[in-house]
Amino acid sequence: MSLGKVIRKYRKIKNLTQEEMAGRLGVTAPAVNKWENENSYPDITLLAPIARLLGISVDTLLSFREALTPEEISGIVREADQKLKEEPYEEAFLWAKKKLEEYPNCEQLILNLAVIFDAQRIVQEIPDKEKYDDYFCDLYSRVLSSADESVRIRAADSLVGFYMRKKQYDMAEKYLDYFSIQNPERKRKQAQIYEKTGRITEAYKAYEELLFSDFQRVSMELHGMYMLAVLEKDSKRAHMLTDKQKELAKCFEMGKYYEVSSGLDLAVLEKDADTVICAAEAMLACVEQIGSFRNSPLYEHMEFKEVNAEFTAEMKENLLKCFREEESFGFLKNDERWQRLIKE
Repeated sequence: MSLGKVIRKYRKIKNLTQEEMAGRLGVTAPAVNKWENENSYPDITLLAPIARLLGISVDTLLSFREALTPEEISGIVREADQKLKEEPYEEAFLWAKKKLEEYPNCEQLILNLAVIFDAQRIVQEIPDKEKYDDYFCDLYSRVLSSADESVRIRAADSLVGFYMRKKQYDMAEKYLDYFSIQNPERKRKQAQIYEKTGRITEAYKAYEELLFSDFQRVSMELHGMYMLAVLEKDSKRAHMLTDKQKELAKCFEMGKYYEVSSGLDLAVLEKDADTVICAAEAMLACVEQIGSFRNSPLYEHMEFKEVNAEFTAEMKENLLKCFREEESFGFLKNDERWQRLIKE
């Protein structure tokens, strides 16, 4: 977009007439008209006042093009890849630098070109590769305040990697704050920093916490898929997913209770009396060991609350109460084994 069109666009957004704009800038209305019709340009001393009046930056005022579309960004990135293959690194770098000067506010372009050229100088044998350090760090830092969370995280991730390579672990740790607490990558990178700085116990604990949360996450995802299979009446898939739940609990050493309980729901749906009774018996027998994962070497650096007798007794009673529900387990009311079980 030309300078004149930029002025006209933002003047109208501000609901200013040419006369009002001229009066506030101390120029004539015909002068503003000439700017907008591209018959002349404002004096350089007026650029900052014009930008302030229109509520935009001087960069925006002087940017002669609209924001790049995703397709345009992809095109520039492809061109950058090609130049890196065909031209010396320094030449391709200067081309990219010029592109970023042309589009100084395009965060996606800044980030993508920074990542590409930063990575290339690592994998290639680039002479004096350290001379680019400040430039790339500045590019990443420029987009850390982006409104786009994915841009912020990618930039912070790049800075973490940069300072890890420099063995400046205190700086690397600083940029972890840009990751949300819920983002597992934050804890994973924190574990790597713990390892590099000799805090081995803390590193183990961080990895174990990730592992424990991964079990919960994957278990919920498998259950969601299982529910879809049930909805579609796909018995084969439902059984496969139930088996996966059991394997998952075994792999993550969550204990017998979690292994046997995974198949109960499907057995109830299919009114498979033998499987339901065996699963229920095993669950009741395993209640006292429901926290056995606390003794697994996979989680030995984690801290868990003690599972007291009162909790297990209450859980056992709740299980029995559930098993006595007529709606789900009524098909077993004439089964002697079941009646003995629920009258414990």
